[in-house]
Amino acid sequence: MAEITESIDVAVPVSTAYNQWTQFEEFPQFMEGLQSVTQLDDTHLRWVAEIGGKREEWEAEITEQHPEERVAWKAVGGKGNAGVVTFHRLDEEQTRGYSPVGLAARRRDRERRNGSRPGRPSGVQGFGPIQRAD
Repeated sequence: MAEITESIDVAVPVSTAYNQWTQFEEFPQFMEGLQSVTQLDDTHLRWVAEIGGKREEWEAEITEQHPEERVAWKAVGGKGNAGVVTFHRLDEEQTRGYSPVGLAARRRDRERRNGSRPGRPSGVQGFGPIQRAD
């Protein structure tokens, strides 16, 4: 089966994009419906979200983590979600991020609700604003 992905270019170094994206406990600040993420150890996270008006909790395992390149995960214990985000250095100040199209669709929906122009996102694939650490 073919996988559909979408990419986004952001004006930050790849290290900044990757490091901000892997701050999992900050996700509730910009992911609608997500109440909390707790990092249990180096490879396990506990997620709490409101989905369809119902509180859901699950654990996820980080299955791959290659600094400044790629992070992959899968839910543990029956939840059927999994994914991967990759980061590609375009030059010293530009990064291209790729993710499953579902993550990008959530970003676009949020931008439309907030009055932003689709195609001019503030973060990598719906994972919040990417800010320089100057």
